[in-house]
Amino acid sequence: MNPKVAALLIEGQPYISKVPIDPGLTNHTYEKNGERIVGLNTENQELNEELIRFDIIFYVRMRDGLFQIIINIEAQRGDPGEYDILNRATFYASRMISSQKERDFKNSNYDDIKRIYSIWICMDWKENCMNYFHFTDEPVLGSYYWKGKRDLINIVMIGLGKTLPEQSEEYELHRLLGALLSKKLSVERKSDILEEEYDIPMEQELGKEVKAMGSLSEGIKREAFAEGESEIIRKLYQKGFPVEQIASITDKSEDEVRAMIERKELELV
Repeated sequence: MNPKVAALLIEGQPYISKVPIDPGLTNHTYEKNGERIVGLNTENQELNEELIRFDIIFYVRMRDGLFQIIINIEAQRGDPGEYDILNRATFYASRMISSQKERDFKNSNYDDIKRIYSIWICMDWKENCMNYFHFTDEPVLGSYYWKGKRDLINIVMIGLGKTLPEQSEEYELHRLLGALLSKKLSVERKSDILEEEYDIPMEQELGKEVKAMGSLSEGIKREAFAEGESEIIRKLYQKGFPVEQIASITDKSEDEVRAMIERKELELV
């Protein structure tokens, strides 16, 4: 599909780091013209600023105009180590399905569940790779055909190697994403690759977006630092350091330290 046509099929504005993943918080209920409406929750972000959120999530109207799908895009810097990334992707995909109840389908109308795609862009990976995970139907006994959609859950894992691949049809997507997200390439070099190799004109607004994409890696770095800092605080607490001393060591308030300890303990339950 032509990228310009695909872009027109995106409905509304993509939600970027706004929608919580946590069960019970993904949706928001409100009233409009006396009718109960359930939508994606982008409310009270300041109150819930510590929540884990989908990086990007949006609806796409299919070309037939009849069906919608939901797309989630996640950026991951390196292998997290403490868990397997595919397990996290499966959890995100499952939340995208379960949170549709009362928002995208009502009561027991399970045939109205929308197909979802969770796409993970994993940077600084061991190699350039891409895997597609989805349901398969494997008959064990008999030939009965079970009615239902086999394409509801789709997970795409994209690994971007540490070096930008050479220009080739095989690595077309990886070179595009690698250039956009590179910490090493200048904005000018990124613009050259997009214009010369992908025929994407670098208009002024798009140039700003390329700069923003380059800063994504810095945001991920800060997020990783925050996660590491939280782990250090938890370990100090486990070793018997009082909250007051931990606050002094980490240059945080005692309330911030207590909140980080409680949140980390809840994650481990």
